[in-house]
Amino acid sequence: MNYSLPLFAIVALFMACKSPEIASQEPTIIKTYNNPVINKSLPDPTVINANNGYFYLYATEDIRNTPIYRSNDLVNWEFVGTAFTNETRPTFEPKGGLWAPDINYINGQYVLYYSMSVWGGEWTCGIGVATSDRPEGPFNDHGKLFRSNEIGVQNSIDQFYIEEDGNKYLFWGSFSGIYAIELSDDGLSVKPNSEKKQIAGKAYEATYIHKRNGFYYMFASIGSCCEGLNSTYTTVVGRSRNLFGPYLNKEGKSMLQNNHEIVIHKNDKFVGTGHNSEIVKDKKGQDWILYHAVSVDNPKGRVLMLDQVLWKNDWPYIEKNSPSLIAEIPIF
Repeated sequence: MNYSLPLFAIVALFMACKSPEIASQEPTIIKTYNNPVINKSLPDPTVINANNGYFYLYATEDIRNTPIYRSNDLVNWEFVGTAFTNETRPTFEPKGGLWAPDINYINGQYVLYYSMSVWGGEWTCGIGVATSDRPEGPFNDHGKLFRSNEIGVQNSIDQFYIEEDGNKYLFWGSFSGIYAIELSDDGLSVKPNSEKKQIAGKAYEATYIHKRNGFYYMFASIGSCCEGLNSTYTTVVGRSRNLFGPYLNKEGKSMLQNNHEIVIHKNDKFVGTGHNSEIVKDKKGQDWILYHAVSVDNPKGRVLMLDQVLWKNDWPYIEKNSPSLIAEIPIF
């Protein structure tokens, strides 16, 4: 059998191998990041993709007056200021801290729901709302929506806003049941005559609802958030065909009876893994979630974590169900 090539074919093959395009090709470099993505205490993160191309992140005020960070890739963040000042911060809970913000874009403005509480003040704490024309603020406080003793729900914190069929709702609660109530058209007050509805049991706080493929997924946190290396915070989930439930686990048992699936639990490097942000989709169609955890190597505060949310049989999970140490970056 003759394997010889014509001269022109040999020349063409030689020139192709010498082609600048081929010669200049380099191996694909996979870019990665390490957790935590912000090695500062930023508990209870919430994030929004603003209309200026940046993501903005807000957190419980270990940095006084509610810290704000921004990023264009969810990995590299810069501090841009605070939502309030000492003069403009909410005051309805004297000496209260600003906890667990929830950022939204409603009717052409940025709307920041916040919890205000002192530790142990479970009947005087409450939820308020502030607005701004810009994601970096300053935010104008509109005061409280309600307090625990006014709405009859102990420990009324950890709110989450969602719209459904043109209506606006607030979900909230912390280890005394998860509840929902309808808001006014501008989202700045409770709708008159609206009645609260219990959605989940007393095992949960820090709820977030994500809609996907005809299901509503209620993410929540169980366990203790704030005991350093002894923190048992764990991120869990249930799902429903209806916004108001029932939210069930894989066995069909209800979150009203404190049944769920685990999404993120501790590992050798991070404990207290909970209070996740909204899910963000990158340009590759991958889903990402931010949350806080306590670093075993440096257990001061609750640092900011980032991980990809994967899906199997329409159930979300994190690889190995625990924080990654190093992972491929999102694509934006």
